[in-house]
Amino acid sequence: GDARIGKGRKDIHKNKIHEKYQKYLGKASAELFTQFFMRISKEISGCWLAEFSKLKALQAPNFLEFRKNFEAKLNNMFIVPANTFDNVAGEFPIGFMIWQTGKKEIFEYFVTDTYNEKGKFVGTKGIYAYNNEKLISELIKTKPTDEWQIGYLSSTGNDFQNQNAIFIDDLAKRRKAGGRHTLISKENLIIISVYYGVRKCIEATWLNDRDQFLYPNENWQKDTEFQHDCLAYTLFNNNIQSQYGTNHWIPFTEYEVDAKEKFDSNFMTQFIKGKLQKDENANIFGEKKEKVSPLIFSPESTALFEAGKKLWQYYHAQEDINVNASLYDIRVHFQGRNDKDRMNSKSEDETYTKLIADLREKLKQLGDKIALKVYEYGFLKS
Repeated sequence: GDARIGKGRKDIHKNKIHEKYQKYLGKASAELFTQFFMRISKEISGCWLAEFSKLKALQAPNFLEFRKNFEAKLNNMFIVPANTFDNVAGEFPIGFMIWQTGKKEIFEYFVTDTYNEKGKFVGTKGIYAYNNEKLISELIKTKPTDEWQIGYLSSTGNDFQNQNAIFIDDLAKRRKAGGRHTLISKENLIIISVYYGVRKCIEATWLNDRDQFLYPNENWQKDTEFQHDCLAYTLFNNNIQSQYGTNHWIPFTEYEVDAKEKFDSNFMTQFIKGKLQKDENANIFGEKKEKVSPLIFSPESTALFEAGKKLWQYYHAQEDINVNASLYDIRVHFQGRNDKDRMNSKSEDETYTKLIADLREKLKQLGDKIALKVYEYGFLKS
């Protein structure tokens, strides 16, 4: 950028070097440093090149042509958190790389040493190039056709740096700009839950910040336990609030939680019982089924449901409650809001504190189980 005016100069990348090497760079030609690297590999072949930068030239799909044509071998590298540099707040990796030019070796994979912000060695990590792989976003292309829609999934990007932009919310809060908004109904609830569970079960860190979620191999389609684990994970980890419309996400019946009145919607318990299939002769992949059956949950999912039920029961035993409350509503009831209208992080109710802690622990345990399948089915490269 231009320090005199405090902002980048438009079209600074369009120069004679750009014209000469654009055919080798593809979309990466917009980056000055890739122009510089390509010029070195073509004009000073055989030299050693030291680099420190983000990892996009190694990983990003837009740098595929650059990787194909950059005649160099990556001899060694290590990575550190970006915020070890002054005035850098982002949590992503910075790599220090040593290249030997004159050796034609297209970068695909490298096991790099990793150091934390104190300079301590913390292990190794595989760094992968992402080329023409299908990404996880392809999983949720199909839109529901039925009119009974219960919310929407917000999704942005296919990597961990967009983790906070992945959430499930009410239709009435659907945002008009930014990201992708996928309506949720009985037709796609399982697939949406798989997408959501896979994206959220592993914590985003500086180390995995640029890792890409990919379209999985087909084995997950036959793993109903995995699918139902993802549904359970989604039911107890969303942003639904009853103030924005009918809450279709209550995972229990009135009888199970000792509710004083009927719920406005029993969608979720009916779905779990197998009574809301669009076609009694087909499942979500179009294969024939003999009959519609209730969903069967693993011990880990069942433990989560049990923890949730105790929390709902305790809430419904209180005075002046909203019978249609979502998990978010229950948390607000016990935790309250501060003067900035943000939910407080803690509650003075010791019973609630224990119940919500148990629920979160069971959610984490289920998330850890789902994470194993994330790698097994190829959602992430291991």
